[in-house]
Amino acid sequence: MVFVGDMMLAETVGQLIRRGGDPLKHVRHLFKGADITIGNLETAVGTQGIPADKPFTFLAHPRVIPFIKNNFSAVSLANNHSVDFGLSTFERMLDQFDRQGVRYFGGGKNIRAAHEPVVFDVKGKRIAVLGYDIFMPRSFEALHDQAGVAWGERDHIAQDIARARQHHRADLVITYPHWGWENVKRANPQQQSLAHWMIDSGADAVVGGHPHVTQNIEVYKGKPIFYSLGNFIFNGFTDKEANTGWVLTLHIGATGEMAWDIHQIGLDRQGIPRDLGLLPAAALK
Repeated sequence: MVFVGDMMLAETVGQLIRRGGDPLKHVRHLFKGADITIGNLETAVGTQGIPADKPFTFLAHPRVIPFIKNNFSAVSLANNHSVDFGLSTFERMLDQFDRQGVRYFGGGKNIRAAHEPVVFDVKGKRIAVLGYDIFMPRSFEALHDQAGVAWGERDHIAQDIARARQHHRADLVITYPHWGWENVKRANPQQQSLAHWMIDSGADAVVGGHPHVTQNIEVYKGKPIFYSLGNFIFNGFTDKEANTGWVLTLHIGATGEMAWDIHQIGLDRQGIPRDLGLLPAAALK
């Protein structure tokens, strides 16, 4: 399984896609041979809508949908930008994804749909991935009668993991939270507490994002926690740390044991990633 962090496909990256360019040109080899590829779609997709009253809002053109479909097994919508241009735009995005065969998780037309895992059957293993937004605005949360993103309440997380095991018959459950403070290199106590809760509730790994920088890795009860993979495709940052991210490859053995390696990537001025090489184990502590 290959996991990447935040992907913002509007602005300079959207312009590249419009010209027929490939945002993955310099890192495509990192996806080669992967059974599952997962990323966080850090933007609404559509052509209209009213921007939310917040400092940054992102809207990518629907022409990016083939790029998503062709390169990612599924994308998380559980973040603080999916509903940037209103619920109508968000619901139309879901409809377009459904029509064009883009798989997604962490968002839906009601709370039940938003909390459904995306499930993969690979080489005799059934793997479920759950996405959660744990960063404002809370108004983006899916409700019983409202579309939106899956909010990371502890009780919901525990119920979702149990349902992934029991109803979806998952052998492995991985949570993919959107959390933490921006530009902070180490996870805060709230992130750590919630990550431990996820594993205590039955998750086999936690892979996080949102801070726009990479954060520390922890092994808790034998289960890995990657607190933040940082940015993967994202323009507009000037500092080196925000333009440095990780591509995580999880290797899952026959009995469910996990090993991993991480490639560091650097983003250019257009937000396009380039492979900076495999990180040595000592750099991951």
